Amino acid sequence: MTDHATTPGPDVHQKIDTSVPHSARIWNYWLGGKDNYPVDKEAGDAYTAVFPGIVTIARSSRAFLRRNITYLVTEAGIRQFLDVGTGLPTADNTHEVAQRIAPESRIVYVDNDPLVVAHARDLLHSTPEGATAFVDADVLDPERILAAAAETLDLTRPTALVLSNILGHVADHDQARSIVTRLMDALPSGSFLSINDGSRGIDPVFEQAQDAYNESGAVPYNLRTVDEITAYFDGLDLIEPGVVSVPLWRPDPTSATPEPVGEHGGLARKP
Repeated sequence: MTDHATTPGPDVHQKIDTSVPHSARIWNYWLGGKDNYPVDKEAGDAYTAVFPGIVTIARSSRAFLRRNITYLVTEAGIRQFLDVGTGLPTADNTHEVAQRIAPESRIVYVDNDPLVVAHARDLLHSTPEGATAFVDADVLDPERILAAAAETLDLTRPTALVLSNILGHVADHDQARSIVTRLMDALPSGSFLSINDGSRGIDPVFEQAQDAYNESGAVPYNLRTVDEITAYFDGLDLIEPGVVSVPLWRPDPTSATPEPVGEHGGLARKP
């Protein structure tokens, strides 16, 4: 796929192995999506047998993203979004939430997973007033991400950087922090950073299940402590209530009283 193409290259489907579980497809299964295979359902069910709460975490993560995007559009006036580590399309993708409120919003999605690339066309249904684009790039290459995103976004204007459940795939925390810094350094004052990731130190059963998953040979996802997640926002102005368990971040007033889960996130503005 080219940086802004709407269809994958001819070899994308050849790279997709449906004989082994895939983290993006398992996450899609937990979210109630259809882009998964029996092997993913089996792995997802094995995980939930140890820790049924993972489904709540997955759906709480998606709801947190929706509330973040809503705040950014309605209260912060943001109209540009750089969503890195997009994952498989499902309900309430970034462009859907943003463009429902502000049709002129422009969104660039970034992922390099062959399966996500194959489904990228589902992320490119923009309103006529706005734009969506997809960049096939690795989170470990911020400079390439920024160069490609600049074809669709005006990076001299405030932009929201979204990193939802992606930094846990970067094994070294210092490297993950460096990636965040390099991306945010390229964005102007008034830009925002939205991050949420699985957290350690909250739910021992969740940690046990995730550690077992990581040892299974699947692509590992590293849980971070709340302090480690908070460190991603160093130098930025956190929006209240700061870094919290995702159901507690500005919950919908009409919803039941939220319960904390092992997933933390926050939203911050660049001074």
